[in-house]
Amino acid sequence: MDLNWLLPLAGFALITCGTPGPNNMLLTSAGAAQGFRRSLPLLVGVVGGINLMILATALGLGVMFEQVPLLHDGLKLAGSAYLLWLAWKVANASGPAEGNRPLIPAHQGAMLQLLNPKAWMMALSAISGFTLAGEGYWPSAIWVLGIFFVTGLYTGAFWVLFGAQVRRLIRTARGWRRFNRTMGLATAACVLMIWI
Repeated sequence: MDLNWLLPLAGFALITCGTPGPNNMLLTSAGAAQGFRRSLPLLVGVVGGINLMILATALGLGVMFEQVPLLHDGLKLAGSAYLLWLAWKVANASGPAEGNRPLIPAHQGAMLQLLNPKAWMMALSAISGFTLAGEGYWPSAIWVLGIFFVTGLYTGAFWVLFGAQVRRLIRTARGWRRFNRTMGLATAACVLMIWI
């Protein structure tokens, strides 16, 4: 593996993992609601879900979406409904999370990946665009998984830290309602990305 292959892969991972989208809206909301440390399980769930998708795609599951368009449409509907439910959950949160119950548990972060058709297309693009043919296939696929794992962790951590900083600025219940509704609306707006 040389830099001519690794640098474009790292850039693709950075762009797809680091730009605003449903994952990063939820990570920001979690960071604001419960702080950095308590949001780490959600971060691991999101990154784990992405890597599970990339692995499934490397094993050949991604080809099904190309060959069975109805499966892709069903995934769009299920993903949209799930994302709207998560957006409603974020918008109706009261303020900083207290106790041990997280705003969004790790398994729900992972489930968001598995129901997100755009994330499946990202996984398919990563595997089809950055794996090598023949004997180099699995070593290159492992590199893709590793780079997405590391990139997902540090870009996701950035969004959680951003939310944790917002947490310090909000002082009133009214401010929390506004923030949570804004984040819920931003998360719901990500449904449009699924259909465009």
